[in-house]
Amino acid sequence: MFRSLTTTAAGFAKRAATPALTTRVLSRGMAFPAGQKELLNRSLKDQDPEMFDIIEREKRRQRESIVLIASENFTSRSVMGALGSILQNKYSEGYPGARYYGGNEQIDMSERLCQKRALEAFNLNPEEWGVNVQPLSGAPANLYVYGALMKPHDRLMGLDLPHGGHLSHGYQTDTKKISMVSSYFETFPYQVNQETGVIDYDTLEKNSKLYRPKIIIAGASAYPREIDYERMRKIADGCGAYLMSDMAHISGLVAADVLKSPFPYSDIVTTTTHKSLRGPRGALIFYRKGVRGTDKKGNPIKYDLENPINASVFPGHQGGPHNHTIAALAVALKQTKTETFKEYQHQVLKNSKAFAEAFTKLGYNMSSGGTDTHLILVDLRSKGIDGARVERVLELVNIASNKNTVAGDKSAMIPGGIRVGTPAMTSRGLGEKDFEKVAGFIDRAVNIAKEANSKAPGKKVKDFKEYVADGKHIPEVQALRKEIEEFARQFPTAGFSEDEMLPQYRN
Repeated sequence: MFRSLTTTAAGFAKRAATPALTTRVLSRGMAFPAGQKELLNRSLKDQDPEMFDIIEREKRRQRESIVLIASENFTSRSVMGALGSILQNKYSEGYPGARYYGGNEQIDMSERLCQKRALEAFNLNPEEWGVNVQPLSGAPANLYVYGALMKPHDRLMGLDLPHGGHLSHGYQTDTKKISMVSSYFETFPYQVNQETGVIDYDTLEKNSKLYRPKIIIAGASAYPREIDYERMRKIADGCGAYLMSDMAHISGLVAADVLKSPFPYSDIVTTTTHKSLRGPRGALIFYRKGVRGTDKKGNPIKYDLENPINASVFPGHQGGPHNHTIAALAVALKQTKTETFKEYQHQVLKNSKAFAEAFTKLGYNMSSGGTDTHLILVDLRSKGIDGARVERVLELVNIASNKNTVAGDKSAMIPGGIRVGTPAMTSRGLGEKDFEKVAGFIDRAVNIAKEANSKAPGKKVKDFKEYVADGKHIPEVQALRKEIEEFARQFPTAGFSEDEMLPQYRN
């Protein structure tokens, strides 16, 4: 046996030395191509300079821009450390202790830790609440809940998209089902009062008793006011519906006790994890456990959410979870319990209120008259310009925002407002006075957009965009862009150091 092994090894060595073949390294009786080892261990910079350069350019953009997209944030270096870890190598269909693959000891530890921290982040009793940490993102997480609790063509009510709702809540127009949720299920929206900009709870209550939905969603994507969860609970009870709260935008503020928690009133709570929570791109589904109510005889009726929701996530909709994301989420959830995180969330809210007041002083109308949260919906209609045109000019001057519908709009592509939020730039250290200055930058951009619109060869947004192009022929655009770059550079980057950037993108 020993002779046959040595003969085989000698044969390997002889073949490895043959010039026509790739040089091989003999290790523990196995031949390993040297090129393979190099391929697997070279840095990104050495392996793929083109992609490395794209990332460096993005670092420059983040450093020199004012990021006001309410659904964006800058996550921490430690979160990104877990996100880029070797945990991404492991396949782990199933749940801790019940996997369909071997070798998941550490993966189970990581997922259980993430579940524990998710409950702790929102001060939840594990006897009363459970959580699934495997959803890949927010819209799928919502779909998983619907799939767990409803049959095809069961009924759902959510906030209408043009009134601040989210696509995943079942948006459809008069002529088309935009979200596939509205194809799988029957959806009927509730709306805001067009005069106040606040959710019309009375009409929602009346319609819910007629429509009898299986689920009512309390949540929004562009609604600047706190939701009255207590009222939503009463409305859901009045029609026998589950109350599902989608706190994707505000979960960080809820964790820090800056905004009211939906948990005391909800049956299910979903959230993304990369917005105000400042984690990786993932999602959480929280579900009630224990007693839901009593029957006519006084016998307890227990929740049956855990198994249906877990089965809807896997194997119903997903395969193997993204273990590197779950680990990164656990890191972010640990951060929510620090005083630094709570101070940050308080500052997010203070900045948002100062931002809204600055716009009001500049003569802008706010949807609902102001804000209770991290975001502001600026109504541009009184300024004679739309959100699509203003968004483009803002992009040219290094301000990232997004066009957004306001109550009464007919088109989501040419809406009457822009949505701006404070979480990302608060992560970089901006305070109230800084956001007042940013409001001034935006006001100047609005005026540039109005002037450019008057000079565009046609009335369509396409004509406007062709006229402004890259903005290099518009002196006001170039001057404002330079001023904003200098302003943004004053504040430290988040998650990466300026010293790590390539010199050509740092200076």
